Amino acid sequence: MEILNNYILLLDSYFGSAPWFPLLLLSIGIFFTFYLGIPQIRHFTKGWKILFLSGKDNEGQTSPFQALSTALSGTVGTGNIGGVAMAIFIGGPAALFWMWVTAFLGMTTKFVEVTLSHHYRLKNNSGELVGGPMIYMEKGLNMKWLGVIFAFCLLVSTFGSGNMPQIDNISSTIESSFGLDPLYTSIAMSLLVASVIIGGIKRISTIAASIVPLMAFIYLIGGLSVLIFNYQNIIPSLEVIIFDVFTGSSVMGGFLGASFSLAFTYGVARGLYSNEAGQGSAPIAHATSRTKHSVEEGFVSILEPFIDTLIICTLTGLVILSSGVWTDKFTNNFEKTSMFLVEGTLDENQDAQEILNFLSGNDSSVKSFSGNLNVESGKIINNVTVINNRSIAEDVVIMKNNLPYTGLIEVSDKIGIEYDVVGKSLVKSAVLTSKAFNKGFFGNYGEFIVSIGLLLFAFSTVITWAYYGDRCTAYLFGEGAIIYYRVIYVFAFFIAGSGFIDTEIIWNFALITVAASTLPNLISMFLLRDKMKKIIEDYKD
Repeated sequence: MEILNNYILLLDSYFGSAPWFPLLLLSIGIFFTFYLGIPQIRHFTKGWKILFLSGKDNEGQTSPFQALSTALSGTVGTGNIGGVAMAIFIGGPAALFWMWVTAFLGMTTKFVEVTLSHHYRLKNNSGELVGGPMIYMEKGLNMKWLGVIFAFCLLVSTFGSGNMPQIDNISSTIESSFGLDPLYTSIAMSLLVASVIIGGIKRISTIAASIVPLMAFIYLIGGLSVLIFNYQNIIPSLEVIIFDVFTGSSVMGGFLGASFSLAFTYGVARGLYSNEAGQGSAPIAHATSRTKHSVEEGFVSILEPFIDTLIICTLTGLVILSSGVWTDKFTNNFEKTSMFLVEGTLDENQDAQEILNFLSGNDSSVKSFSGNLNVESGKIINNVTVINNRSIAEDVVIMKNNLPYTGLIEVSDKIGIEYDVVGKSLVKSAVLTSKAFNKGFFGNYGEFIVSIGLLLFAFSTVITWAYYGDRCTAYLFGEGAIIYYRVIYVFAFFIAGSGFIDTEIIWNFALITVAASTLPNLISMFLLRDKMKKIIEDYKD
């Protein structure tokens, strides 16, 4: 697993985590924002007006509300709960600022890709209207080869974005809250997903239109309870978000600090993972809408990053920061890819920068421990420091067969998989958000709101991304291949939720797949800039 994770991180260093990717994403958003006259502000209210029209007299399978709900169900998921927490966990509070920037510019990016997708949509053999970036790459640019590349990348991304991270967060959070074995959660959810995706876009859009408002309401109530309970920390939290933007975050509690580059890179990457602006996924859902003109569906899509990131992600971020849990250590089972044994006794304040250099693979005085680890009743006797989840771990106990271990362990950088390590450290992803929700009016029951919200968020994301995969499969291999894709999709969902794949590997894989599908879409959008303006002029006329 460690070797696989290292390869994934190496590949990610050239894509999602490379400086060029967030810069390209923001550049396209900035270009279209000014090229089209700041549409995310000028047409914001128009999107709300069109949203609740039925569009019965127009072609399409879904109403504007159903199309937006379907697209939102694909974006509002673990990125809003676990993704925001991961961004703050790695990049500090300033990462939330860059998520805001990504969302504001993403409102324009989404407007462009959805308008183009709706404009170039076509009928399949079943008489249904279908669309997506691969269609406007082929019909608008006469570049079917680029459409094939995009469809393949997005097809892979359905597993990295809409599938495995969702069930991984569901199973881990439910296990943390209710103590249910991830295997049972995975089996039940896999059967449920399979029963829904067989019905195609009509069943998916109907369920999404029911789930999205409900899950948003539940999550909003829980989040507001934490903010009200910790109201005195809201302003300081906003201040630290802004003040840390260009300086990076300093050491605080168990948090070892973060640089500007980490906040920027992870803020933009998680912002994209959350609202998917530019990735090319949501246009597939919006292409089925019964809006009268393609630009009108573009207006509706402007609301998507606003709701997803500027409202829901901001709520998550403020809950985590105002509650203070992002700097607290909690007892947890250490994942091998997040845990390191290093020589000597380290101090969080004095050695923070060296530890961060070590974790980043840069030159550091911190050295990995190798040799015989002497353990008595689960306690390490050697002069070593355990680092887990980017923090110095405390009260570490080594277990084997569910009992404290006594004996020697031969260590070569990592402890063997036959040993379980438990202790106190920072927590990340959805678990961090769960801990934050416990700091509100609902007390320790707050995490159940996260569990329920995550269940609904992630389930709707999974079924929507299955539809995206259907369309990519049909484009690449024909409609007859869809059934085989669905079988593989459900199987991957089950495997990821059963605990057979490490959480860190799943999240790192997700970042790569997002970047891989986004790049060809951004290129095609820029090449179609003049066509986009003509479509808008046609709407005005």
